[in-house]
Amino acid sequence: MKKILFIDRDGTLVEEPHDEQVDALEKIKFTRGVFRNLSFLRKNTDYLFVMVSNQDGLGTPSFPEDTFHPSHNFILQTLEGEGITFDEILIDTHFPEDNAPTRKPQTGLVEKYMNDTEHYDIENSYVIGDRDTDAQFAKNIGCRSLILGRDGMTWDRIAEIIYGGERKAEVRRTTKETDIEVKLNIDGTGRCDIATGLGFFDHMLEQIGKHGGMDLTIHCNGDLNVDEHHTIEDTALALGECLYQALGSKRGIERYGYSLPMDDCMAHVCLDFGGRPWLVWDAEFNREHVGDMPTEMFLHFFKSLSDAARMNLFIRAEGQNEHHKIEGIFKALARSLKMAVRRDIYHFELPSTKGVL
Repeated sequence: MKKILFIDRDGTLVEEPHDEQVDALEKIKFTRGVFRNLSFLRKNTDYLFVMVSNQDGLGTPSFPEDTFHPSHNFILQTLEGEGITFDEILIDTHFPEDNAPTRKPQTGLVEKYMNDTEHYDIENSYVIGDRDTDAQFAKNIGCRSLILGRDGMTWDRIAEIIYGGERKAEVRRTTKETDIEVKLNIDGTGRCDIATGLGFFDHMLEQIGKHGGMDLTIHCNGDLNVDEHHTIEDTALALGECLYQALGSKRGIERYGYSLPMDDCMAHVCLDFGGRPWLVWDAEFNREHVGDMPTEMFLHFFKSLSDAARMNLFIRAEGQNEHHKIEGIFKALARSLKMAVRRDIYHFELPSTKGVL
């Protein structure tokens, strides 16, 4: 079955002018990155390209067709010169107040694709746009949306997601001792929703999402009436498994990753997503607890994380303030992850001479 990219025009392929009408050649300015990335997708994927655009009142005195077509044809010809062609171009000319079933976010223009489930894979298709109406259009169609400008979305990111795949994972780990749900989006923006029952542990886990640029949800209901051990260990195992699943094939990633200072402390965290778990730990703590977290559990957390994520971790920290020391480690881990998972679809190969990770 064919997958489809439903692509908006104004604000997506070309920047939208203040009067919201691209009716003159001098108003045309192509969006940054559109040529390189859309031509890459056209050449290297089998998605159908379908332009879907609202052109309010096209053909009326407020927007004559003889001002629209020269600009529109120039856009198409310029894109074609970069190898970007469209399998179909769909334009609705109604005003918003007409409430036409063919005007986005309504789906009248694309129902032939939606209804032909034998030939089109709508669930794994995308709407690419720049407005909330484009996101709603995708929802109405039943596919996913990529909205320029939202959460830092660029054409580079759009091409990476479509070609390389979305790097998300969810893990549910339930034992007699803990019930844990972890959701991870490697290519997020640092949004976190963390609740383990241990305040300091939550604070440390939030460093991973925030400084790693990952969306991270961790909810844990553990046997804290016994002690903190199972909650911390099982959270590490679930988070590590999420990392492993979200990385997928690991094609195009940097693989290696960071040292950083925090006040009186220096934290070194180096890692390798080479598939072989190993932990080297060189950090000592002179307090039994930092907040409500036992310091003896830090080693255990990173060992469990390393095992579940199938990664090599080398951790060293020095300094006087125990809070700063462990927070520095978690921040350095986050930055190491951010570096190591960075992906380049233009060099989409396994970073290994073995051919496997």
